[in-house]
Amino acid sequence: MPTTTSSVAWDDFRLIKAIAEARSLPAAAELIGLNHSTVFRRLGQIEESLGTRLFERHRSGYVPTPAGEEMAVLAERLETDIAGFTRRLAGREILPAGELRVTTNDTLLVELLTPLFATFMRQCPEIKLDVLLGNQALNLSKRDADVAIRATDNPPENLIGRRAAQIGWALYGRSVDFPDSTPQAEESLRDRPWISLGDQFGAFKVVQHVQKIVPAERVVYKINTVLGLTEAVEAGIGIGYLPCFIADKRPALHRLGPPQAGYAADLWLLTHPDLRHSPRVRLFLDFMAQELAKLRPLMEGSPAGREDTEAPSPAEA
Repeated sequence: MPTTTSSVAWDDFRLIKAIAEARSLPAAAELIGLNHSTVFRRLGQIEESLGTRLFERHRSGYVPTPAGEEMAVLAERLETDIAGFTRRLAGREILPAGELRVTTNDTLLVELLTPLFATFMRQCPEIKLDVLLGNQALNLSKRDADVAIRATDNPPENLIGRRAAQIGWALYGRSVDFPDSTPQAEESLRDRPWISLGDQFGAFKVVQHVQKIVPAERVVYKINTVLGLTEAVEAGIGIGYLPCFIADKRPALHRLGPPQAGYAADLWLLTHPDLRHSPRVRLFLDFMAQELAKLRPLMEGSPAGREDTEAPSPAEA
């Protein structure tokens, strides 16, 4: 009788299929490239392991029992499936599937990434996105996330990726407060109420700049979210530096000067080195890099990007 630990390997299925087709051990041995004695011995071992006879020995040859016939049919099906898999692999027809965990912050998600994620999922319906919001660095080594999309000048050294674009920052105020479209000199605006990201963002060049050129008493409002910063400028609390890809899409906001190159932040697509060849990760990174490249004028605050917002709009890894 077979034991609960009995197992049959693929080579065993091949051997049974060959005997069923050839009806003799010498012919079966020739089909699969073994000698006659090896086929005889392996057949006995397989029947002993399964606890049943797979062939009846007749003068006309080896005739499969019902169990042997079933095993031969299954072997044929497995062989067909394996051949089909090999063809699809050679033709790059295998589609990545499964869950992909992506971490980013609320600003990028709301103002930039959600439409791109939607397009990606329409094109790759077998991939499900699990989006994790937060500014803290998740541990990609422990699979807290598979991909991180971050605006940073110093991506973690243990991650690899590509710089997708630069995020331009410029000074903005309410359009109603600045009906004249003429750019404003920063020096002439220092006595106005100002808004800034909080001191916890002191590593940001634009925050350092505001701290340097604006009297502390004129900074009347600080907040720890870029979305909140944008809302505050739009509400008329004060003027402040904002990412161009957010502010240029809001008619209620008026750009007071050109983007400041020194305050731009790099937008990175990052993953762990062990995940770089994962089909899901690779496909997602390539897609996002391609789509974000199309949005570079908007993100950088170039004139072409501003024109696009006025019309209806639908490190190397």
